[in-house]
Amino acid sequence: MPKFRISEAAELLGVSDDTVRRWIDSGRLTSTAKSGPQEVDGKALAELAIEIAKSVPDDRQTSVSARNRFVGLVTRVDIQGVAAIVEIQSGSHHMVSMITADSARALGLEVGSRAITSVKSTDVVVEKG
Repeated sequence: MPKFRISEAAELLGVSDDTVRRWIDSGRLTSTAKSGPQEVDGKALAELAIEIAKSVPDDRQTSVSARNRFVGLVTRVDIQGVAAIVEIQSGSHHMVSMITADSARALGLEVGSRAITSVKSTDVVVEKG
């Protein structure tokens, strides 16, 4: 069974090392090391990742066929002419999408706002969440 150091587990879950340590202290995750550097069991980490993903509220008003949804924060909106480049950070995932300038304005996208990216094939769909 694969094992991950705390820093690796944190990176995989998109949280800080301290958060992983708190989860170990509270019993949400178990450390496999009795002495030496703490490690987290890969299976337990995968189960927690699924639990975390399920806890993200799905506040869509309509159905979307895309299954790869990432909730994050807008880190950049660059509107030039009829196009806009929007960058969103979701945990360790950095998403970049080119949408119309009108869409970016209609969604009210600005740095620091919450947004959801939906990835389907080669397209990235941006929703305001």
